[in-house]
Amino acid sequence: MSLFSLFLLSLFVSIAQAQVPSNATFKLVNEGEFGPYIVEYDGDYRTLGVFNSPFQLCFYNTTPNAYYLALRMAIQRTEPIYRWVWEANRGNPVKENATLTFGTDGNLVLAEADGRVAWQTNTSNKGVVGFKLLSNGNIVLHDSKGNFVWQSFDHPTDTLLVGQSLKAGGVSKLVSRLSAKENVDGPYSLVMEQKALVLYYKSNNSARPMLYFASPQWSIQSGSLQSVTFKSAPETDEAFAYELSLDLQLADNSSSGSILLGRPKYNATASFIRIGIDGNVKIYTYYDKVTYAGWEVTFTLFDRESNWETECQLPERCGIFGVCEENQCVACPSPNGLLGWNKSCQPEKVSSCRESDFHYYKIEGVDHFLSKYTRGDSVKESDCTNKCSKDCKCMGYFYNQQTSRCWIAYELKTLTKVANSTHLGYIKAPNH
Repeated sequence: MSLFSLFLLSLFVSIAQAQVPSNATFKLVNEGEFGPYIVEYDGDYRTLGVFNSPFQLCFYNTTPNAYYLALRMAIQRTEPIYRWVWEANRGNPVKENATLTFGTDGNLVLAEADGRVAWQTNTSNKGVVGFKLLSNGNIVLHDSKGNFVWQSFDHPTDTLLVGQSLKAGGVSKLVSRLSAKENVDGPYSLVMEQKALVLYYKSNNSARPMLYFASPQWSIQSGSLQSVTFKSAPETDEAFAYELSLDLQLADNSSSGSILLGRPKYNATASFIRIGIDGNVKIYTYYDKVTYAGWEVTFTLFDRESNWETECQLPERCGIFGVCEENQCVACPSPNGLLGWNKSCQPEKVSSCRESDFHYYKIEGVDHFLSKYTRGDSVKESDCTNKCSKDCKCMGYFYNQQTSRCWIAYELKTLTKVANSTHLGYIKAPNH
């Protein structure tokens, strides 16, 4: 046997023999009284003994007997609304008396009372000797040399904490939550692609997610992105203000600068960035001298006062259907013209694919959220019509007469009012 083979064998044996000391193992049970304070999504919660201020591991639910293992963040233990900044088992809740177990084999396992595994780190016999919740909110399983075998920072849900990254070759996106009550993946995602950070909306009606935000300031010109890290750092040595940014790292480990998002005039170390239920991207900063509740929104991507985008670009700003102008829902399109908007506004359902069973009505001076950041097809207007008519899932199409560009829409959602009447929308409607 070669020396190299002996080395590999001894390394394998040493890892296999490494185990968690029995006094460092634990088994935590989801049982007992609920906590007394207000939490995000208005749920019930039980705290666990894993705590490192301002973070604590908990079980929580928004519907009875459907619990999630999550990390909450709050500086004070009594006044603020606790925020959930990481979750282990989104979309796969556990019931009463579920257990979180860290055994001598180094695996961290969330299981039902009957033993069914709901979530695990898959770190059995991989050299793990310890578990820690770090002061930055990172939950880590480490080996005897302190190296991380597994870390929660590599598995974000909808949130990045300070120092946490999206990484190439790993989880390179944040995915929104569906609703306050429904803790499953929502339709929105913040994605780190090879050249840029972009936002997508996923529809059940379309095979591909639809781009609704991209920016030259959120992209690189050369190379490829290795990671994007959320940072909070003092602006100067005197720390009169803190800079909240997304730092871009290239594949060759060189820096490609950063995207400056906010500059609060106080210590903003306790911040996180999140893609919300509505698809907006915000930074929340804890500072108890600002408001009673302690949390302040220190950056909003889609906002009437934003330097980036207005709320009208959010796909569901006006719900299922509506025209948006200056951040407000101003009209409900119909075959009879633009009517007053309300939450019940929706397009008429076309149940037949036969072209003789539907027609289109026109809306002048509107853009679909697709048309701002995607080029569309360069075709004649009649060809755009035919493409939609032959596609059963097409709900309408949008056409720019100046550029001869066509966008096929599988979801209508929010349309943005524009001054140029050559921007046209055509909406399918049934023949009665």
